[in-house]
Amino acid sequence: MSLHYVDWIIIIVYGLITIGIGLWFSKKAGKGLEEYFVAGRTLPWWIAGTSIAATYFATDAPLAAASLVRQYGIYGNWLWWYEASGVMMIVFFYAKLWRRANVITDAEFIELRYSGRAASILRAFTALYHGLLKNLIVMGFVLLAMMKFSQVILGFNPLYTLTICVTVAMVYTMTSGLRGVVYTDLMQFITGTLGTIAFAALVLIEVGGPSQLVEKISSMEGNNPGTLDLIPQSDHMSSLQFISYVVLILILWSRSAQGDGYLVQRLFAAKNEKHSVLAALWFNFTANVMMTWPWIIVGLGSLIIFPLATASPELLADPELAYPMMIVEIVPIGLKGLIIASFLSAFMSTMDTHLCWGGSYMVNDIYKRFIKKNASDFHYVKASRWSIFILAIFAAISAWQMESIERGWLFIIQLTAGIAIVMLLRWYWWRVNPWAEISAMIGSFIFANGLFLAKCLYKIGLISSESFEQIDVLFASEYDMLRATFILVTCTVIWVTVALCTRPDDKEHLRNFYRKVKPSGWWGEIAKSCPEVKPTGSFSDNWIGWFIGIIFIYSSILGIGYLVIDQSMLGLGLLLISVIGAILTISLAKKSFGE
Repeated sequence: MSLHYVDWIIIIVYGLITIGIGLWFSKKAGKGLEEYFVAGRTLPWWIAGTSIAATYFATDAPLAAASLVRQYGIYGNWLWWYEASGVMMIVFFYAKLWRRANVITDAEFIELRYSGRAASILRAFTALYHGLLKNLIVMGFVLLAMMKFSQVILGFNPLYTLTICVTVAMVYTMTSGLRGVVYTDLMQFITGTLGTIAFAALVLIEVGGPSQLVEKISSMEGNNPGTLDLIPQSDHMSSLQFISYVVLILILWSRSAQGDGYLVQRLFAAKNEKHSVLAALWFNFTANVMMTWPWIIVGLGSLIIFPLATASPELLADPELAYPMMIVEIVPIGLKGLIIASFLSAFMSTMDTHLCWGGSYMVNDIYKRFIKKNASDFHYVKASRWSIFILAIFAAISAWQMESIERGWLFIIQLTAGIAIVMLLRWYWWRVNPWAEISAMIGSFIFANGLFLAKCLYKIGLISSESFEQIDVLFASEYDMLRATFILVTCTVIWVTVALCTRPDDKEHLRNFYRKVKPSGWWGEIAKSCPEVKPTGSFSDNWIGWFIGIIFIYSSILGIGYLVIDQSMLGLGLLLISVIGAILTISLAKKSFGE
């Protein structure tokens, strides 16, 4: 596709504004690690929450959403909607605790919660596990999406795209630190949201509105019978697929219920507990309601513009190409530039966040903690910039090895499933110790990589071909959610056993943690020895708030969905419920931090 000069002007103006923001904050970013990585802990809730949402809106997200619609139907997007339940747990149970911890990274939190050599080992292991392994996988599929997008839209060679994107993201993030990242995220969120909403509106106009959208999709040959299902229906999928979605929605949300990584980095950077709680709530609404439906509408429109029965071999082989192909097909001059700028926004907001977050682990939790403990702030900021440079190079290598965004998502679910429950309970049960976390992380890593490990064992003759074939069957894609559930349950049994069979953590260290963070839950003699500590918020009220919050988010998602598929009365009814739910959720969220 050749772009008009108007489109190029829009793209260039966007690029110059982004660079300008980075340069504006570069001097402030050099003041120290706390300024560089948590913006001096001064962010208001709407900036912090919008920044999280902008990161969530990565270049992989629109491509994957449209691909899920083409392959499975609307219900395929429960592959991320399920996380709304987990994020609502953050709102009512964890956001205020994270802010009280007053740390720079969630890996640093390890030595606040635990003591001794085991805590130091776990801190380093956590930084490497999340900052390198998980982080590089995420950046890999974000870069992969940008490569696919540029190849379809501009005809760029993938290696050329990869080189340009990594260089821009690296230089920008090295310069600005977190404060520049979050304020750029605000601009990127507005650009990205406006661009995708305008694109979705164009698609609806092109196909004749919601009624024609439904009629055409329902009458076309080759479409999945469950294409317009908002909720998984057992009539339109195999029993195994249905069970997989049930366990995803009802169980696996727990893996995101404590929050980690870039999300909690923004909570650390919030002004206070109130702003951290409201930031998490705002993010939950913007990410799951505002942002996803425009991508889904484009995916539905692609089934009409590029029907499955007559689609090109390239599109059939890689349905993630549908979104950029729709831009080429129906977007007019001017708006093309806006949408491409929105994609650049999505890319930058995700890459700069993950580079900044990964760099915080490498410097704060590895370099400063274990290698050079008493250097100057200037030295650590310089080390942070070098760490971002190194991470960017490894992210490019990761992207070059990937083929599918969806498979990357599923691997992350399995990789983190085994640590879900231990991460939740370490705040509320005094008996959790560092060895429990270490065992959960090792177990989750082994089970998530079971097929790779089995291949290695098979090649060196330690398992038979029959055993390898059986393992290979268990790692088929239809078993993804069941395998993640198995990992969660098995690793929970492992870590609970390890916790009860090893010594409790140091009592004085636990008392100091309890006094600082003020958690509720099962703290037994620790709580009795600290009678002056009064946890804020009621445990029962928090559970009620969580439940009402779920009603608010899911009635919003489904209400918009039913309007899209031309079931107006049901859609409007659900949106009315969502408004009432929003009012109650905000009220209970404020109560949870004592306002």
